[in-house]
Parts: sequence; C-alpha cells; structure tokens
Amino acid sequence: MNIGFVSMPYSGHLNPMIALARKLEARGHDIVFFGIEDAAATVQAANLKFQAVAQKEFPLGGSSGYLKKISKLRGLEILRFSTQTRHPKLCRAMLNHLPDAVTELGVQALVIDTIHLFVELVAIRLNLPYIHIWNILHIDRSGMTPPCFMSLPYENSPDARQKYAAGVVDIGRLFSAVTDVAREYAAEHNLGIDWSKPGATVSKLAVITQTPKVFDFPKLACPPQFHYTGPFHDPGSRSLIPFPWERVTAERMIYASLGTLVNGLEHVYRKIIAASAMIPGTQLVLSIGNNIRLEDLGTLPGNAIVVRSAPQLELLKRAHLCITHAGANTVLESLAAGVPMIAIPIGFDQPGMAARIAYHGVGEFLAEEELTSDKLKALITTVVDDPNYRTRAVQMRDEIAAIRGLERAVNIIEQTLEEALLTRDESERDSSELLHR
Repeated sequence: MNIGFVSMPYSGHLNPMIALARKLEARGHDIVFFGIEDAAATVQAANLKFQAVAQKEFPLGGSSGYLKKISKLRGLEILRFSTQTRHPKLCRAMLNHLPDAVTELGVQALVIDTIHLFVELVAIRLNLPYIHIWNILHIDRSGMTPPCFMSLPYENSPDARQKYAAGVVDIGRLFSAVTDVAREYAAEHNLGIDWSKPGATVSKLAVITQTPKVFDFPKLACPPQFHYTGPFHDPGSRSLIPFPWERVTAERMIYASLGTLVNGLEHVYRKIIAASAMIPGTQLVLSIGNNIRLEDLGTLPGNAIVVRSAPQLELLKRAHLCITHAGANTVLESLAAGVPMIAIPIGFDQPGMAARIAYHGVGEFLAEEELTSDKLKALITTVVDDPNYRTRAVQMRDEIAAIRGLERAVNIIEQTLEEALLTRDESERDSSELLHR
C-alpha cells in the first residue's frame, strides 16, 4: 500500500508517528509524510519520505513565534490560544493543499494524527480510507471520565459524571474556530457531514491510542473501532543527542523535563533545582529546551547536569525518578522504563496524564499553581523512599511490554486499511458493472 501520514509538527507527535511509519515501511509499504516544512528535518532524519505542503502559509521556521508564545502559557489558556489561532490556520492550509499532494503521489490511505484537526475531510472528499492516531491522551467525549484538559480526579458517581459531561461541552466550545473552518470546507465540497453528532468525522475504521488500557481510568465499553495499544517507541528513529555521560555520578538520578512545548516557565525549573538540592545523595539531570535562559535558573547544585535537550530514553534507564510536565510521551516512556514520576502538569492533556499517574500509584502530581520547593522536596522524598511507587511502576512496565503496543498498532493499521481498500475496490467494480449492463 501507498500510505500517507499526517502529523502535527512537534516531536511529541512526530516521534510516535514515525515509529508507526517505519514499522509499516519495513513490512513493504510505501510511506510518505505530509506536513509543514518545520516537520521535515525530524521525518527525514528517520529516513522517511516527506512532502511539504502549505509552504506559503507555513514557511520553514514559521512555527517559532507560536512555540515561544505557548511556552509561557499555562492551563486552559494554552488550549484556548492554540485552538483560536494556530489550529484554524493550520486546518485551512491543509484542507486547501493536501488533496493535490495526496493525489499527485498516488496515496491510497491516510494515517492521521487525531489532534491535526479535520484533516480527515480530505480523505472523505477523495474517498480514501483513513485511521486516526491518538499520540496525546485520547479525549473521552462520553463524560464517563474527566476531560483530559481539566484537573479533575476520577470518581465513579453520577455527580462526577455530570461534572465531566459539562466539562466536555466547555472544552468543545474552545474548538469552535477550527470547527467553523471544517464546516465551511465540508459545505463547499458537499461532504454531507452531520455536525450534530459528536465526532462525526472520526474514523469509522480504526481509532488507535498509544495510551495502554492498563494506564487508563475504568470506563464503559469503547466503540468497536477504538483500540488501546501501547507506547510507539522506536529508539532507532531518533537522532543522537550529545550528552556529558562522564558527569553522571553513582548517586540516585532525578531526571526532569518539561518537554518541548510548554517549557518556558522559569519558576518551575528553579523550584525543581531548589528541591533537588535539598535532598542528599541525588543528582539532578535537567532538560530545559530552548525557551529559557540559563542565567535565569539561579544557583545550580554542583553535580547538576543542565542541558537544552537530552537522550531521554537512555537517561530513563538510569533514573530513580522522573519529574515531568506529564506530556504523554514522557509519561509513557517513563512507564516503559519502570520509573516512578512526579508530575507538574501545565496544559493541554497533561492534567489527565497526571491524574492517571496518581490513580495507578506510579507517582504523584502537584499543580503548577501550588508548586513550592518545600512541597516538591517532600514529594520527591516520598516517591523515592517508598518502594511501592517503584514496584507499581515496574509492574506497569512489564504489563506494557507484554502488550507489544507498536506491533499491535501496526497490525491494526495494516489489516484495517487492506480490508477497506478491498471493500472499496469491490464496490467500485460492482457499480461499474451495473452502469454497463
């Protein structure tokens, strides 16, 4: 098959999509990524084909202003800013340019990053089968669990579910601007979408989340096309990141990172540094990204290692604790390594991931607005010294390994798309025969 991939141009989305694509390519399928030019280097570094679209609207380096802005935001203001500014423009550009690119390259099916909103309208217009991938924590529209964008604990009660359902409605309003773009496109091309149905354009063939079922909240049965799998990790697809391994000591390692998007809040780093410095026998390894100045971090412990980017998968093999913003990929990579966590969620789906960390006993979380060095120090001591956190993290590591999430996801993609193409071709042949009788 000739399969097109469409992903948001950020490492937390590209890395899992690249893992899927490389596995499919190894099975003999032709793969091409479509996206804005800022995603090209990451995809090409994994030796995959990349086709840039919407170069005029999104020239190389054009994402820097948006990334700088959201790195300083927090809570729902991050989601509000993204859905009212970035997403509508990106959606319109992809809907305008992707059809020609897909047609020109003879793509037979699309695998779409779900949060790259409404790209599926291109597949519907071109009569191509498509599958959705949740790289971030999947959004539960049923109201049975807390919306992942909101800091709400899980409770199994009618009052809680009423609160969750209201949250789903509130979150949906934030997406109105990009939904308007999609409605306009669907009307222009007579796609016949019933917008009164939630998730009307979501794939009817397969929706795959890389969040393992063992890490989710209990809930009612999912729709038949929804598949839990597991983390999509492919270390071989990532570029080598230089790191001063000679500075790593034999002390207990605390690895800390706020990811690549919402990583510009200096006070969070300063409190991580201060809390770690108060705990003897530990070494802090801190990845800070590109949105803060080193001089704004204050005094560093003598053995601390601070880098702009880090070889996270390798460091987690040595870490005793991961302090994280609760981004989906860092959380899943920590679980895959059996490392307990302390989450400091800042925005997007991070509150939902943090709540699951605490629910499953693989760590604790502390709201960013309540963060102090003393509170964080107390949590670090609790999680590192209590063996139950490590035990539960290792148990979940073993359960995740047994799932073989990447393999399972690729099997679903391959089988589902092959069956869909066969069904479509048979239907088209039958229609052609009727016309010629």
